[in-house]
Amino acid sequence: MSAEVLVEYSSSSSEDESSLTGPSCFLGVLSGRSSKDDVNPEKTSPAEGVQVRSSEVLPPPREVPRLPVPESVLHMFQDNPEDQINEDVNKHGGRVRSFPHERDEPVEEFPELVDMLVSNAYKYGVVLTKMEEFHISLSRTVVLRHHWISLFVQSLRDKLLPTHRFFCVTNQLKVYTNEERNRTFLGLEVSSGYAELQDLVWEVDRVLQEFDLETFYENPSFHLSLGWCVGDATEKLNAKCLQELQEAVDGFEDSAILLRLHVEEVRCKAGNKIFSIPLR
Repeated sequence: MSAEVLVEYSSSSSEDESSLTGPSCFLGVLSGRSSKDDVNPEKTSPAEGVQVRSSEVLPPPREVPRLPVPESVLHMFQDNPEDQINEDVNKHGGRVRSFPHERDEPVEEFPELVDMLVSNAYKYGVVLTKMEEFHISLSRTVVLRHHWISLFVQSLRDKLLPTHRFFCVTNQLKVYTNEERNRTFLGLEVSSGYAELQDLVWEVDRVLQEFDLETFYENPSFHLSLGWCVGDATEKLNAKCLQELQEAVDGFEDSAILLRLHVEEVRCKAGNKIFSIPLR
C-alpha cells in the first residue's frame, strides 16, 4: 500500500482557486505494425520495397500429424493446492469474495478494515466518522500568507530533494485528542519508520522557522487517523474497546500488507491548493 505524508497549512487568502492535481497520464507500448497490414493482401518485398502479387495457384498444404504433448507440459500450469488461499469470512466482517483472491494482486482493502473498526466502536457507544483521506501529519496547522505560498513550497522542495522513499508500518491502534480535547481520533500509530519520519519533520521544521512559524511537536506520535468524533471519548475507546479493535486489526486478512505503507511523496495543503513533492 502506498501512502502520502501530508503537510497541511492554512492560507490566509480567501481567493477561490481550484485544487491542484496532476493530470491523468497513460504510457503504453504500441506495436510497430500498422493496421493496414491486417487488411492488405499485397506483400512488400524487403529488398525492393515494391508491391508484388501472386497469381500462381498453389496445391493445398499436406497435413502433418501432430506430436503428442509431454505429460510434464500438460501438468505444468495446474493449480497448486499449496498456493490456494482458504478465506476466513470472519476476517472480512462476514463478507465473501465473488472472485478468487490472487496472492500477487494489489491489495485495496484498507477502507474495508476502517469500516469494520468504525462498526465495532459503535457497539461501545462511540460514533466515529471515517476520515475523508488518510495521511500522516508532519506539521501543525499554521497560517500562511498567500504571497508566501510559492516561496514556502519551493523551500520545501529544496529541503526534501535528497530524501529517499521508505516504508513504515502502522499497526498499533491508539486514541488521540486535539489540544482543546473537543475532538477524539482513532489512529494507527507508526511502529516502524519513525526515524525516517522524524527526518522529514526536521526538514519541514527548518522551512517553518524560515517563515517564523510554529514547528511540530517535540516528541511526535506519528499516526494514521482512521476516524473521529466530537468530544472527549478516550474513556469509552480505551481499555476493552481498544483491545477488541486491536484484535480485529491483527486478525484482518492481509493486515501485514495493508499496514505497511510506502511513503512516496509529501503533500503540502495550503488553502484549497495541494502541492505534491515526490521523494527520490
